[in-house]
Amino acid sequence: MNVRIEIQGLPNPERFQRPLEVMSELFFESAALSFTPLPEADISVSFTVNENGRITVSGTLADRTSGRVEEAGHEHEAPAEADGKAREKQLKNAVFHVYITLLERYTGIVQPWGILTGVRPVKLLHQLLRSGMTKEEAHRKLAQEYLVTKEKIELMQAIVDRQLTVVPDLYDLAHEVSIYIGIPFCPTKCAYCTFPAYAINGRQGSVDAFLAGLHYEMEAVGRFLRERGIRITTIYYGGGTPTSITAEEMDRLYAHMYNVFPDVDRIREITVEAGRPDTITPEKLDVLKKWRIDRISINPQSYIQETLKAIGRHHTVEETINKFHLARKMGMNNINMDLIIGLPGEGLPEFTHTLAETERLMPESLTVHTLSFKRASEMTKNKQKYKVAGREEIQAMMKAAEEWTSKHGYVPYYLYRQKNILGNLENVGYALPGHESIYNIMIMEEQQSIIGLGCGASSKFVDPKTRKLTRQANPKEPKVYNEHFMEYTEEKLTIMAALFG
Repeated sequence: MNVRIEIQGLPNPERFQRPLEVMSELFFESAALSFTPLPEADISVSFTVNENGRITVSGTLADRTSGRVEEAGHEHEAPAEADGKAREKQLKNAVFHVYITLLERYTGIVQPWGILTGVRPVKLLHQLLRSGMTKEEAHRKLAQEYLVTKEKIELMQAIVDRQLTVVPDLYDLAHEVSIYIGIPFCPTKCAYCTFPAYAINGRQGSVDAFLAGLHYEMEAVGRFLRERGIRITTIYYGGGTPTSITAEEMDRLYAHMYNVFPDVDRIREITVEAGRPDTITPEKLDVLKKWRIDRISINPQSYIQETLKAIGRHHTVEETINKFHLARKMGMNNINMDLIIGLPGEGLPEFTHTLAETERLMPESLTVHTLSFKRASEMTKNKQKYKVAGREEIQAMMKAAEEWTSKHGYVPYYLYRQKNILGNLENVGYALPGHESIYNIMIMEEQQSIIGLGCGASSKFVDPKTRKLTRQANPKEPKVYNEHFMEYTEEKLTIMAALFG
């Protein structure tokens, strides 16, 4: 459904525009918002804002065709006496609360995450509990102020509890860092992908130059950490597909890691994504075993061959299964697999088949993604070509994943959300107890600095004292990275020196 929405009565309305557009798109396929009179508007929404004492917002939605009217109001529970930034957040939350309520009543669609549109809802629950709230108080705030449903609050709490079991010192790790190393090459690029991923065939010169730059970056950052006695909690090799490079290149890279990073033997976890089964060979598995790396990802995404072909994954279902058994035979005892709900042409029967095939392998952990139409992906650019299931069937697939993981002993341990995610749902990481990825917990909950090295890698620096975030990103294109890696390394070191002395 395409709608034109006229919004009136908001002070300085431009500050609300993007969040209200995102919320509108949760209900309508396409929504055009206007903050000036729009005679041809399908819906008119009027707000009344009162900031005397407590922040009170009321709203009215009118359908100009049918004459139907909906009304809603919200008084912010926090006292209005707050600094300017906090007060602005309170006002926005009240406006969003009223807007979501009006659209839910108008469409009959309930948004399980309420007004939360950010990537990290679990981080919010961590913050509420650390502020001194009891679980009951935090849950009440999520339900009443943020409109999160009971089901999602219970999921968030289960994840918080699991994370604190896996990493009991989670809140005390700001004095350590984790490392993300981005390898920007893949055999081919998948239709849904917006990660830095460049077809490796014919690019050996670019690969060689990239690895030289990456080695330089690792050495400079490793020297900084060693000199200051800063420990590394986890290392994660992502991309792209890190196993796209040769076994010899992998061997030199991991040897360099041991040479330049401090106390690698004491690092809690090292993960290498081997997500594309067509990149896995016995020689590469031997290299991983040599360097004592046994947590890897082998990602089927789907066990429907037609789907793999449609999304540009040039491997077969049989190859996924064979490479899993090969990895297991060669000593890989902590294997993660990714599945995607809502891939083109797939509904509940196809996803049920994928779960049945997963049951034959039983990886140690399973990340269930809900397809997101990322702005720059091939799939988003050609939506007519890639037909996907509707909201109710997407929800049924997510329910099937929840029931399957519970039945087989997997527990949820991390969660994140994305814009334009089907059904306004979430991505959930499940693991058999004892096999949770510590890195995934650290990157989601932002309790420590994550230093990004390599092409397309983003760094998030957390000030150990104030918890303030500083972001820095390396270029996504290998050619730009190869030409400027020294500059980006110096930029990182300058930020790190300001934080860690």
